[in-house]
Amino acid sequence: MKRMHIHVSVDNLDESIRFYRAMFGNAEPTVLKPDYCKWELADPAVNFAISKRGAKLGVDHIGIQVETEAELAEMNARFAAAGLPVDEQIGTTCCYAKSDKAWTVDPQGVAWETFRTLESAPVYGMSHAPAATSGACCSPVESLVTSRSRA
Repeated sequence: MKRMHIHVSVDNLDESIRFYRAMFGNAEPTVLKPDYCKWELADPAVNFAISKRGAKLGVDHIGIQVETEAELAEMNARFAAAGLPVDEQIGTTCCYAKSDKAWTVDPQGVAWETFRTLESAPVYGMSHAPAATSGACCSPVESLVTSRSRA
């Protein structure tokens, strides 16, 4: 079995552990140190994409792709359980696909999406929020960061 590895530098480890526990369905970390925490998850598998669209180089966003409406509802509930703002998008066109999705932003400002692909699309898509700081199409990162800072 192969597993995709993603490492995110964080400011507050405890706040981030709370967020990621909720995101991963209350899964406990496999390694927990004073300055480090790791989860080794069998589910979800990874969908990894790259693009050249003029966005800031580096990690743009992280996401979990689902196959059913029930799985999307479960992931949206996980986003809500993390206690951060969520922006749901139904029937949006993004990354050459029509999808139902939701976005949130973790404590470091990293955009997270969960989505269910409905069909392919002939265009890449447009940004959901023109002021978004992320290059992710349809990503309302700016509005979610602003909402989070007010919470």
